[in-house]
Amino acid sequence: MKWIDIRKTHPNKWLVIEALKARSTPKRLRKLEKIAIIERCPDGVAAMQSYRRLHRQYPEREFYFVHTSRKTLTIREQQWLGIRRGNGLWLCDQRNFGNGFSEAGKSDSQFT
Repeated sequence: MKWIDIRKTHPNKWLVIEALKARSTPKRLRKLEKIAIIERCPDGVAAMQSYRRLHRQYPEREFYFVHTSRKTLTIREQQWLGIRRGNGLWLCDQRNFGNGFSEAGKSDSQFT
C-alpha cells in the first residue's frame, strides 16, 4: 500500500508498519514506496512497544511506528554504531562516539 491509502483507510490511528520497498535519497531521507500494516495500536506507547518487540524478533526487517495524522512520512537516516550488551542494544551516534551511550530500539532512522 501507499501512505496516502493507509491514511484514508486508517484515519487518526497508531500503526506499526513495514517498508516492503524503500529507497534512500541523496538528502538521507528514507522514501517508503510499498508499505504493509503489521499492527494497529490503541496509542503511541503500545505502538512503540510492538515496534520494539518486532524489531528484536526480526532485526533485518524495516519496521516503523507511525500515526496517520501525518500527511507525509519524513524519515531521516542516521548512522549508528551498535554495541550489544546483555539483552539490550546500546547505541552511540558515530558523530559523538565516546560521549556516552543511550539505549534505543531503532538503529537506522528517526522520525521528525
